[in-house]
Amino acid sequence: MASHRKPRTRVRTTAPALGITTAAFASVGLLAQTAGAAPAAPTAPQPTVEEVQKKVDDLYRQAGTATQRYNLAKEKTEQQRKSVDGLLDAVAKRTERLNEARRKLGNYAAAQYRSGSVTPTAALLLADSPQAYFDQNRLMDRMTERQQTDVTDFEQQQAAASEKRAEASRSLETLTESQASLKTSKQDVQRKLGEARELLSRLTAEEKARLAELEKKREAEARRKAEAKAEAERKRQREEAQKAGSDTDTDTGRDTGTAPAPGPAATGTGTGTAPGPGTGTGAGSTDAYAAKAEKVLAFARAQIGKPYVWGAAGPSSYDCSGLTQGAWKAAGVALPRTTWDQVNVGTRVATDNLRPGDLVFFYDHISHVGVYIGGGKMIHAPKPGAYVREESVFYMPIYGSVRPA
Repeated sequence: MASHRKPRTRVRTTAPALGITTAAFASVGLLAQTAGAAPAAPTAPQPTVEEVQKKVDDLYRQAGTATQRYNLAKEKTEQQRKSVDGLLDAVAKRTERLNEARRKLGNYAAAQYRSGSVTPTAALLLADSPQAYFDQNRLMDRMTERQQTDVTDFEQQQAAASEKRAEASRSLETLTESQASLKTSKQDVQRKLGEARELLSRLTAEEKARLAELEKKREAEARRKAEAKAEAERKRQREEAQKAGSDTDTDTGRDTGTAPAPGPAATGTGTGTAPGPGTGTGAGSTDAYAAKAEKVLAFARAQIGKPYVWGAAGPSSYDCSGLTQGAWKAAGVALPRTTWDQVNVGTRVATDNLRPGDLVFFYDHISHVGVYIGGGKMIHAPKPGAYVREESVFYMPIYGSVRPA
């Protein structure tokens, strides 16, 4: 007999599947975390002390270049401001003249309005006599000529005033551009110096000591070269003194044997009546330059110990070109403000022929300058954080030198 009982439906349990799925998700998440952590960039190696020194030196050079751009922009801004002030004064004067011409024309117009217009025939009939009419007519002709002159003057003053106003407007625009350039240069200097300070602040005490040791070696090498140059200069001076003495002895012997006694007009070093050697322009110009150089060096030495401040030109602080400008000003010679302009003043001289007072310029971009004092040394305002001091000219790569006067 068939069973009418409903067959039991088997229900599968899902617990084992849930456990497997959870484990799978957990594995995938772990793998994802691992994969995400894998491509992390490796830590950049720390720069060596030598690399830091090179980078800091480079930043100081860039700051020096930016300082010269700042000095140039500042100089142009000051010149442009003076030009604008002069133009505004000229505009005011032109406007005053224009107003005076306008007042004259207004007086003529008012007089004509009060008198009204009279025809020549009516004027003749109303005159006391024909002669009076003609006299009055000639007077009016002269008045008309004067009025025409005043009208012409008014037109000229009006055109001149308009031209001056336009020139002042253009000059103001240029001044605004110079001020913007000044601001940009200032920010550039500050940024470069900030980067240099940041690099130095990251150094450990040991690295700072290592950096100081490298700096000492660099200074020692520069001093060695300066001493070698000083010895070469002393040797050259001895040779020149011996040559001068030999020339004097020869001239004296020649003159005393053949020339008569010197007359009142004799001015040379020989004993004859002809002018002697040593009165030429070469020796005279050398002596004149030495006198100026003495004043230059006295000024420069008086500034030793004052701080370097970029953009400063004294009296309490200096940048490099501000110091050289002030030193030569003390000798009565006006130098431009920037190293880029100072290098074009005077006569170029070789390093072997340097004399005290000469200006020595450094780096290919001519961003630094010092005053040569002899013996391979100079006085200069080095860099931010340093003070005006004496130093070997071989401390930095030399670009060239000039004799300003």
